[in-house]
Amino acid sequence: MVSNEHYFSQAPAGERKLKEVSFTVGTKEITAKASSGTFSSGGLDKGTKILLTQSHLFPVSGEILDLGCGWGPIALAIATLSPGASVWAIDINSRSVELTKQNAQELGLPNLKALLAEELPSNLSFQQIWSNPPIRIGKTELHALLKKYLSLLVPGGKAMLVVQKQLGAESLMKWLSEEFEGHSVKRIHSDKGYWVIEVVSPTGR
Repeated sequence: MVSNEHYFSQAPAGERKLKEVSFTVGTKEITAKASSGTFSSGGLDKGTKILLTQSHLFPVSGEILDLGCGWGPIALAIATLSPGASVWAIDINSRSVELTKQNAQELGLPNLKALLAEELPSNLSFQQIWSNPPIRIGKTELHALLKKYLSLLVPGGKAMLVVQKQLGAESLMKWLSEEFEGHSVKRIHSDKGYWVIEVVSPTGR
């Protein structure tokens, strides 16, 4: 069972125990550090791994958001494969943010900025948002989170979300379609019980 203390806390207690993780995205192998007290502390989780199979959809430029970055695998992958993009990685967990910063520095990724969610500049809008959203925080909080950040998409911008089917992927798609009127909401990939959901904002305002 996942404990809230595991990664939902702003300042996780306990010693930081690091583990080196290597994973391949596209043609690039990325080696970074995961940590206790962050999401998926033992390595790359299945959902994120499946989401990253869609790396051919990474934009080559623009402002990109990794929502709920953990130790940073999504942001690190985008920043590595799309050096012309500005990648913002946010989390409420201070240990996650610090580790994502450290990983970005060690990989030489000046186009990646990791910060606490509350520190994200209020004037930003995003071409794309990529996320393995924190389903276990509960439906009410999850919906509030997605309403806040998906509203920051530019016209024609897209969000890419990975959700486990047994944890409510189908009902989340239905809610997204109802809540974000005029947006295109569809499943673009499924594997091992996970759905990759694409949400595209209208091009006209």
